Amino acid sequence: MPEQYRALQGFKDILPEDQPYWRFIEETAAEVARLYGYQRIDTPVLEDTSVFRRTSGEATDIVEHEMYSFDDRADKEGRRQNISLRPEGTAGVVRAYLEHGMFKLAQPVKLYYLSMSMFRRERPQAGRLREHHQFGCEALGEGDPAIDAEIIGMLYQIYTRLGLQNIRVRLNSIGDQNCRPQYIEKLKEYYQPLLSDCCNDCQTRFHKNPLRLLDCKNPQDQKKIAEAPRITHNLCEPCQEHFATVQRYLKFYDVPFEVDTLIVRGLDYYTRTVFEFTSTVDNVALNGGGRYDGMAEIFGGPHTPGIGFGVGIERVILEMKRQGIVPPAEAKPTAFVVYFGKSQEMTDTAARLTAELRKAGLKALTTYGGRSTKAQMKQANASGATFSIIIGDDELANGTVVVKNMHIGPESSENKQVSIKQSELLSYLREHQQ
Repeated sequence: MPEQYRALQGFKDILPEDQPYWRFIEETAAEVARLYGYQRIDTPVLEDTSVFRRTSGEATDIVEHEMYSFDDRADKEGRRQNISLRPEGTAGVVRAYLEHGMFKLAQPVKLYYLSMSMFRRERPQAGRLREHHQFGCEALGEGDPAIDAEIIGMLYQIYTRLGLQNIRVRLNSIGDQNCRPQYIEKLKEYYQPLLSDCCNDCQTRFHKNPLRLLDCKNPQDQKKIAEAPRITHNLCEPCQEHFATVQRYLKFYDVPFEVDTLIVRGLDYYTRTVFEFTSTVDNVALNGGGRYDGMAEIFGGPHTPGIGFGVGIERVILEMKRQGIVPPAEAKPTAFVVYFGKSQEMTDTAARLTAELRKAGLKALTTYGGRSTKAQMKQANASGATFSIIIGDDELANGTVVVKNMHIGPESSENKQVSIKQSELLSYLREHQQ
C-alpha cells in the first residue's frame, strides 16, 4: 500500500467549500480599509530574525518558543544570516515604512495587508494553527488619539459588515515610557511577597515581562490579579488625556467598548492604547491590537507613532460559522454545454462554443470524456446553470443549438427551450440571462 501523505500538524488545506468565507472576508476588509484611506502593502514571508526579536521582546512567548528561525546559506564571505518565518505583521510593515522612506510622505501613512501567512510553532487547537492568515491595518506617523478611535471603529465596521453580532471591544491604556516604569515597580512590589505562591510562568514573567503577570490564566493566580494595582490609576497626565479622548471619539463610531485594565497584550512594543475584540456569544477573543509609538526607533528610524491590529482569518471564519453566517454564494454558471455524440466535429463544436462564451465574459461549463446523455444532463442540473446548451446530430448538421432554460418549471407557460443559430447564441444568452 503506498504511503499516505498528510498536511503537517498545525497546517491546514483551504478547501473549495471554505473559499467563499475567505473571499467574503477579504473583499469586505479591503473595501472598508480603502473607505478609511488605507492602501495595501505586502511584505516578505522571511525577515531577518532580529526584526522580530528586537521589537516583540526577548521574553515574549513568540520569541522564546514559537518562531520558526534558521540559518540561511552562507554568503561568499562565509557569513550566515539567521532568518525567521513571519510570526506577526506589524514589525515587517514598520521595517518597510523606514526602508522605503515613507516617513517622508504626508503623515499618517495608512496601510493594510490581506491574507498574509503567519507562522508560530505553538500547540495546535481550534482557531490556533501553526500557519494562520491575517488581515491587518497599520497607521504610522501620527499620535493623535483620533487615529486610535478610527482604527478601532474601522475594524468594528468590518465585523458588522460580515454580519457578526454581539461584538465588544475591551480597551485599556498601558501608559508610555514616562509612567509605565513606575507602575511596573509598583506591580513588582505587590507581587514580591506573593511570588512563591505564583505559577511557574508568573515567576518567570516577574523578572522578564512583569505586565504579563496580569495576563495569567492559571486559577491559582486569579485572586492576586484581582487585587493587583491597576495601571489606569497610575497613568501620567498626557496618557490620561489621550485615553479619555480615545474613549470619547469611539462613541462617534458607535463602538460598544468597556475599559478592561487587564488587557496588556503579549508583545513588548505596545504603548498607551491596547484593545481586544471579543464575541460575547461565547467570549472568544477575535483579535487584538494597539499603539506602538517606539518601534521605528528600535530599527534606528525617527520617532514614529503608530497603531494597528492583526486579525486571524481562520478565527473569524470559526466565529461566523458559530453564529450561522453564510457568505454570499458564488455566481452560478450561465450555461452548461451538452453534446450527444463522440465525433471529432461534435466535440470540437462543443469546445468552441464553450470557449466563445467564456471569452465573452459568461461563466460557462461543459462535460468531458464522452459521457452518456443521462449523465451529462444530470451534471448540467447539478451545476445550477441557468441554461443548458444542447448539441445533437441535427443541431450539428444545421449549425444550431437547443437552449434549455433550467430554471423554468413544468408548470410555467414560458417556452422552456428554443432552437437558435449558433451565431445567435451569445446575444440570446445576454438578453435572457437573469
